Amino acid sequence: MSYDKYLLIKLTFGVLATVGLYSVLYKENKLYRFFEHVFLGLAVGYALVALWAETLYDLWWSKLTGTIAANGNPAVPGYWMWIILLPFGLMAYLVFSKKHNWMSRIPIGIILGLWSGQQIQVWFNRYGSQIADSMRPLLPTTTAFLKADTTGMAKAAAEKAAQEVTISQAISNIVFVVTLLSVMSYFLFSFDLKNKLLMKTTTLGRWLLMIGFGAIFGSTVMMRFTLLIDRMYFVWIEWFMKAVLRM
Repeated sequence: MSYDKYLLIKLTFGVLATVGLYSVLYKENKLYRFFEHVFLGLAVGYALVALWAETLYDLWWSKLTGTIAANGNPAVPGYWMWIILLPFGLMAYLVFSKKHNWMSRIPIGIILGLWSGQQIQVWFNRYGSQIADSMRPLLPTTTAFLKADTTGMAKAAAEKAAQEVTISQAISNIVFVVTLLSVMSYFLFSFDLKNKLLMKTTTLGRWLLMIGFGAIFGSTVMMRFTLLIDRMYFVWIEWFMKAVLRM
């Protein structure tokens, strides 16, 4: 079989898979179910290979067996103590056994304990920077409306210009802080709101939330269209124009 025919067969199968998966837009059917199972099977196979190649080999097997000197890198001795992790990992698969599924809770409990301890640092790394970024200056420190062009400036002058708060930046910071406080006030459910100012602030927070959710929804729709355009490019250009018409 020539390379062109092999490429055509491969691309044709990809087109059938694309059409089969998108056929669910009409209704759920056997063609969609078939390619769904094919996709899940390929995903599971890929995940198993990736689990060994990208995780277990480097983080467990290499530490257990060690590595030999190669490409200028010195040899690293192995440590047999890493073998202790094997039975704990295998215990997780006993969840499929009705008699011994209680043993699967041991590695799950260990993982949950380690995960819970790490979440303190993870939470601070994720939200600590956001909390610090929410404390923004509201008053401009210069009469300039936009940031000055620092091209060709001395280092000290460029750093000073970068730290200045322009009028446009101050306006942006005010909008940000008002949005933050309004949205946070919307989630005050623990007591009855009777203050008119606070009630208007919560209403503003609700509207700002809706605007934010609308923007997220719009970006999600655009992402779906991006995937659709990529698939249509594959069907019409990669398969039909470059493969079928050239045969």
